[in-house]
Amino acid sequence: MASVKAFPNNPLQENTYILYDESGECTIIDPGMENAAEQNAVVNFIKNNNLKPVLLLNTHCHIDHILGNKFVFDMYGLKPQFHRGELDLLEAGIAYAPQFGLRYEPSPVPEVFLGETGTTSFGTTTLSLIFAPGHSPAHLCFYDQKDNFLIGGDVLFSGSIGRTDLPGGDFKTLITNIEQKLLILPDDCRVYPGHGPATTIGREKLTNPFLV
Repeated sequence: MASVKAFPNNPLQENTYILYDESGECTIIDPGMENAAEQNAVVNFIKNNNLKPVLLLNTHCHIDHILGNKFVFDMYGLKPQFHRGELDLLEAGIAYAPQFGLRYEPSPVPEVFLGETGTTSFGTTTLSLIFAPGHSPAHLCFYDQKDNFLIGGDVLFSGSIGRTDLPGGDFKTLITNIEQKLLILPDDCRVYPGHGPATTIGREKLTNPFLV
């Protein structure tokens, strides 16, 4: 069974996630650590739980989700994996960071790109890829069907949706992807978003003002 640990990081309060299971392997998703205290919190959790990081995933490459990519590479030798359509955003990070007052060491470039469909895995856990652009050009969500949870990035939030006024954003595309790809998941599917608290698909169907 996979477990999820969230770390709210950087001034934009981006959720960095560590997924781990009984194998002892773990995946780091959207590392937003900006400073030493945030980096230490993640490293100490991994060390204290005797975990072995084997994957670094980005749902998308807006600056607040990639701040820690270089740190994870330096610590664990992992290059990020994401959809090739996010590469321009990754490369733009060095220009965006100062605008948000963020300290950013440029991320390594992937050796492996993820597709629009398929899976990625670690330990005994398999994550299905859900291609859901609209907030960013090639945003991916990661769904664990066995344990019924979604790492949703900045697509669907508790009571809200991802903003669409950034480069590569499109409101209609985002809504269509949420309705056709996320809301078809089980109502009790737990959603871990890129910002804010966890929610469920069923709750968002009933109460999200953008979807009801």
